[in-house]
Amino acid sequence: MKVLMLNGSRRPKGCTYTALTEVAKVLNAEGIETEIIHIGSDAVNGNINNTAVYVADLLRDMDGLIVGSPVYYAAPSGEISAFLDRVFMIAGENLRLKPGAAIVSARRAGTTAALDALNKYFTIAEMPIVSSRYWNMVHGSEPEDIYKDEEGMQVLQVLGKNMAWLLKCIEAGKAAGVETPEAVEKTWTNFIR
Repeated sequence: MKVLMLNGSRRPKGCTYTALTEVAKVLNAEGIETEIIHIGSDAVNGNINNTAVYVADLLRDMDGLIVGSPVYYAAPSGEISAFLDRVFMIAGENLRLKPGAAIVSARRAGTTAALDALNKYFTIAEMPIVSSRYWNMVHGSEPEDIYKDEEGMQVLQVLGKNMAWLLKCIEAGKAAGVETPEAVEKTWTNFIR
């Protein structure tokens, strides 16, 4: 089993990366491979389509997805938002029923709004959302600050364990013959006549 992790920060080794690596440690200890891809400025410098196609192809063979974002203006970074808009449009069939989780990092506030925005990507793609014992967020200005957020660190660790458990349950269900729910054609309702 393997989980793809997207770092939506402009800083390749900042707080968001640090939070993702903490979850990756737990997943790896549970026997689940992880890969972190830094989206950074590729989402806004003209490379968004190439990077999105690359990630969409990777998602075909991944069992889960974790998206990390810093909080700048009480929302996910513009880079990760633009990137997810594109990836979720082209990779829908590669995402359905795969567990997803979001992690946000902030110096202080805006985390719940950012987390809510990221979780909406998972729900529209029929992805089960993996939660922790509190909202998936950490606080700090620098990567070393994340380790001082004891509650945030515990949230990351529980998130990793919960993701591992759900992935193993899905695998056990498939092995036991539990059928995947059939995809249905989307009904479109237009409210303008």
